[in-house]
Amino acid sequence: AWSASVVPPLNVRDNTLVLGDEIIETAPMIRSRYFETQLLKPLFQEYFRNGCRWTVMPRPLMTDASFDLSYVRSATVGGPTEPIGEPQPSPYDVGLEMMFDAAQCLRLGRDIIANVSTENHELGVAWLERHLEGRFRVHRVHRLSDSHIDSMVLALRPGLLLVRSEAVAESLPPALRRWDRIVAPTPTQNNFPRYDDDDLILTSPFIDLNVLSVDPETVLVNEASPELVRTLEDAKFTVVPVRHRHRRLFGGGFHCFTLDTVRDGGPEDYLE
Repeated sequence: AWSASVVPPLNVRDNTLVLGDEIIETAPMIRSRYFETQLLKPLFQEYFRNGCRWTVMPRPLMTDASFDLSYVRSATVGGPTEPIGEPQPSPYDVGLEMMFDAAQCLRLGRDIIANVSTENHELGVAWLERHLEGRFRVHRVHRLSDSHIDSMVLALRPGLLLVRSEAVAESLPPALRRWDRIVAPTPTQNNFPRYDDDDLILTSPFIDLNVLSVDPETVLVNEASPELVRTLEDAKFTVVPVRHRHRRLFGGGFHCFTLDTVRDGGPEDYLE
């Protein structure tokens, strides 16, 4: 039905959602990432043997007719999309299919904030709601970005968010708008390497919001983003600077590159 060159499987969080004792491989949105979670199978197999649940969201056929292209053709705020210029019919067409990346979710204990920008996303979130009914609550936000939201909003600790802008914060569910928030400083252009071919750049300049909270007081931040380092230090966080120069080229930051599978405690009710 299609062919694609495989991209490096660097952003392991993008296609795997870990909720409680369950691993969910989400339905990929880009053909070049279709087989990415295969490389994590040895780990998932071991977790399964040790008692965890292991689920795979229905896999799309990904013909040209599978993709809802309406949003990406009208606006783009950054995020991975499949480049389909002129859709062609296929004998395998089934219409729009569920496609939904784990990186479209913000996990907050028993609550999941899920970004929906296309009909593909809506189908994926509907599946997620039915699958998780009685265990987790799913809250939709609409068109926060093309798809991924971990360079839009991140939870630094319970009660405190890191957001790209006040407009992003106002798009969140009412219960989450009551949390305190830190608005990230605008990055300066000289924080990023220059490339001869700008087509290689996969992310917006706000990629350094993609921090990793290690605990309620400690955050890993790109050392190439000194404005953000200072902002979080002023908020009394212990900031661990880590060097990652080519984050726009690799399409991700520390949150994308990591996938926490075992956490202390259990799911809390933060939004009740």
